[in-house]
Parts: sequence; structure tokens; C-alpha cells
Amino acid sequence: MLETATLAGGCFWCLEAVYEQVQGVNAVESGYMGGSLDHPTYEAVCSGETGHAEVVQLQFDPAQISYREILEVFFAIHDPTTLNRQGNDRGTQYRSAIFHHSEAQAATARQLIAELTEARMFGQPIVTEVTPAATFWPAEGYHRQYYRRHPDQGYCRVVIAPKLAKFRARFSDRLKN
Repeated sequence: MLETATLAGGCFWCLEAVYEQVQGVNAVESGYMGGSLDHPTYEAVCSGETGHAEVVQLQFDPAQISYREILEVFFAIHDPTTLNRQGNDRGTQYRSAIFHHSEAQAATARQLIAELTEARMFGQPIVTEVTPAATFWPAEGYHRQYYRRHPDQGYCRVVIAPKLAKFRARFSDRLKN
């Protein structure tokens, strides 16, 4: 039986490109969560006034990859120490957040954050929110599989490609065949 994970770690294009390649992840969809507006658009979310974060929602097989492993990838591919920012992307829509779908997921997230904090993995405090999942609003079609469709676009080459390379180097055993 598949489980759901919903993560925000900056631009959803980056997270989507990585998780599409993770063994055990059956589906990845970019969208929005955590805000006050029903049926938000990209433009509304980018205004910073809706409270939504750009997220990816994953469907994964826990027999192939655990929720903890999903989160280990998450913490390796974004900076969980910058509030409302990833690189040059700034605003609440780019915050680091784990939207949990069960108390077990919340406990796993909090435990991993505590372990990473104790190990001083990042040199700065982790600011990742751990909050209950809310309504997931799928992103507009032109956002879906963005990196796969536009690998030569500037943002893809400068921002996404290095994240993918980092993921592939660190998690080569987790790559889909």
C-alpha cells in the first residue's frame, strides 16, 4: 500500500526533479499547501499573500523506501536553515516544511531533525516546519516535470542540475534503474 509525503524545500521544480529519480517513489506532483486561498495560482502564491508553500506530494512504497529515507534525501538536497529562502528564491512560498499525514510521520520528522541538530550537520539551527498536511492544490500543468521538459533552461542548469548531481552522488543506491 502506498503512502503519501508532502515536502516544501524551495522551488518545487528542484524537489520534483530529484524525487522522480528515487527508487520506491511511484508519483511526484508539484503543488501548493499551507495557505488560506482555495485553488491558488502560481502568481497568487508568488505574491506571498496566500501563505502557501511550493510543495511536492509523493506517493511512495514503504516496502521499498521508508519515510525516514524520504526525509534523509529531503535534508540533503535543500538548506533547512534558511527561513523563507532557498538560494536566490525568497519568500514564504520557499520555506522549508514537512507536511505530515500521520502522527508517525510527525514523530519521524521531529526525531530526524533532533538527530541532525545534535550532530550539528548544518552549522545553523534547522528552521524546517513540521505541520499537519492541509489541502494539496496541484500546480498548473506547465510546472509539471519542468526539469525533464526544460533541462537546458537557465534555472535548470544553474540550480536544479547541481542538486541532482549532489543527490546522485550521495544516494546512488536509491536511484531508479
